[in-house]
Parts: sequence; structure tokens; C-alpha cells
Amino acid sequence: MGDKDSRLRSGFVERRHHSRVAKTPLGVNEPPLKGALVPLRFRTAKLPPSGQFPAWQEHMTALLDCRLPEDAAVQDGFLAEQTIWNLGGALIIQQAIPAFSFERPPGKLRLSPIDHWWITFLHSGRSWTEVDGHVAQNEPGMMEIRSLGRPFRGRKLASVATSLIVPVDLFAGRGGLPAASNNVVLGGYRIRLLMDYLSSVEANLDRFTQDDLAGVKDRLREMVFDAVMPLLDRGDDRDEISQVGLMTRARRFIMNNISSSDLTIESLCRELAISRTRLYELFEASGGVANYIRRRRLLAAHAMLSDPADSRRVADVGFAIGFDSPANFSRAFTQQFGYSPSNIRMQNSTDRNSPLRGETQESPPNLTFESLLRTLALF
Repeated sequence: MGDKDSRLRSGFVERRHHSRVAKTPLGVNEPPLKGALVPLRFRTAKLPPSGQFPAWQEHMTALLDCRLPEDAAVQDGFLAEQTIWNLGGALIIQQAIPAFSFERPPGKLRLSPIDHWWITFLHSGRSWTEVDGHVAQNEPGMMEIRSLGRPFRGRKLASVATSLIVPVDLFAGRGGLPAASNNVVLGGYRIRLLMDYLSSVEANLDRFTQDDLAGVKDRLREMVFDAVMPLLDRGDDRDEISQVGLMTRARRFIMNNISSSDLTIESLCRELAISRTRLYELFEASGGVANYIRRRRLLAAHAMLSDPADSRRVADVGFAIGFDSPANFSRAFTQQFGYSPSNIRMQNSTDRNSPLRGETQESPPNLTFESLLRTLALF
């Protein structure tokens, strides 16, 4: 020890036999890549005050019927701001809005293809939502989850929020989220972990490349599922567990036979070994089994028409998914998506020939909140 101490006091420098080579941290000096996401932005600030709330009502009409609070007037204005990011099968919605009341009535659900899960994190404000007489109150630091396939109504104070909207089938690989997930507010450390991850995703939305998106969406799906499931008191409700399993099997059978003429109510009943009545009950929340099959077929047709490598005529795509005439296919497709199947082919051709493809940061002129919601299950 004495010799070592004397060497330290005398400024002794140890000589190493091998030279050191510093390793540069990976990713630090990488040039920033151009983000793949083009958000849909909605703002009322540039409209006259009397036109602001009507614009918000029209923008949200696919989801909600909106009303002003009793003490507010249309001419007072409604300064709303919303940005929607499509991760390819999941929407992230950032918004700051004044107080308003909302309702998703049964009539809005009958022909709607939108039965997604709506998950909301408030940064400020409060909301109260009623489903079947039960009211859920959301507040900052909590997570609210609701099915868009069920009626609800409520009110919201002026608030800032981040929401996720994801199709029901996104969770099919894990057996789906159970019906008990509807209209609940959750808290705790799992929710805080999810919120922290979502905040990091938000901070990088304008940087994500196309290769990043699938991983981000999958991670959000897993974190939502793992946050929700341990907190739900499902007890020993075997009927509910059985229903989730049946629905998963039914959706899988439909997707595997989406272009087959053998995909019928009868074949689905045989596959699941259940009666027609039980099948109709199973798909009641999705607008009925026939409506669900029709919707999935139209989504498959949309994917075919959007594929540059698929050169089939529009009519042939309609026949391939079970429509008996081009006119019926075009009518159903337009009703589902708000534009005709031939418009997709023309848009694809325009996009391929445009020198500005992928370079604009403005929202596409024909992109709407409703069109995003209707095509969400494509991915």
C-alpha cells in the first residue's frame, strides 16, 4: 500500500499496454429523416365566431351530435383546435376545445361502420359520460375507454386531451378487449406508464418513418391491453368470456373467407356451432353480422383498389368480394367511404405521377375525419 500511495502522490501515470479506441454512440449523429406522417389539422380560429361551432359540429358528425352548453351562444364563437395522426390502423388525436355536450345516439349507429374503441387522456378539464344510466367521470391523470359501437351521451368542460381511436379488431390477436371495458375510467401505475409512452410518441410524431409506424402501433396496442385487463373486474362471468372467444373466432373466420362465396350466415353458424339467434346477439354491438361482413368485404376491396400491383378492373374487384353487379358494388362502396371505387384508382395514378408525392406537409384536400375513421380497419 505504501508504494502505491507514494506513486499516487508523485503524479504517477499508469501506462497501458493496449491503446483505447473510443466508440461513438449510435444514432447520435444520424441526419434527421423526413417523417412519413401527414396530419389532418382542424382549426376554427380563422372562421367568423358565428361559424365556428357549426364547423365543429360538421367535423365531428361521424362520431357525435354536439351541442353548446345552455349558457353559451353560437355567436360567442368556439375556438377549437384538433390534429389527427394516422399510424396506419390507429389514430392519435390531439385537441384543445371549449366546453360542449355530446351524444352518440342509437340512430347514428345503425348504418355506421365505426365501432372502434375511443381512449382518452385529459391534460386539463373534466368530462362526464353516461352509458345505460352509469356515469364515468374523467379527469387529468386518468384513462377513459369507450366503445363507439354503443350509444352514450355526456358533457365536457374546456379541455386539452390526447385520444386514441383504434378498431375493435386491433386486439383480436389477444382475444379482444371485453365488453366490461366500455365506459370505464382507469388509473394507477400501469396507466401512468402508458401515458408516458404516449407522450414520447407525441413528441416524435413528425419524425417517424414508415418503418417506425408498425412498431409504434403494436407497442401502443400491447400497452393498452396490458394496462386495461388487470384492472377490470370480470369475476367468474363465463358467459362474457365465452362471448369474447366466440367473437374472436367469428372475426377470424370472416377474414379468412372474405372473398369466398361460402361466407354466409349459415356457414358462420356451423363454424361456431351456434344458432342464428346467438350469432345475431353476438354481432349486435357491431351493427349486425350481415353489416359486419359487408363492411369487411368493402374494406378488403378498398385495399385491393389501393394496391398499385393489382391491375384488376373495378368491376372485377366487386365480383371478387361477392357483389353481383358493378352498380351495387359502386353504390355500397361510396356509401361506406364517401367516394367511389374509381376515385381511388384515379387518385393512385395522380399520386404516382406527381413530383410532389410525399413532400407536402399539408393535409390531402379530400381527407376528412370521417374518411379516416371509415378506413381505419384497413390496416
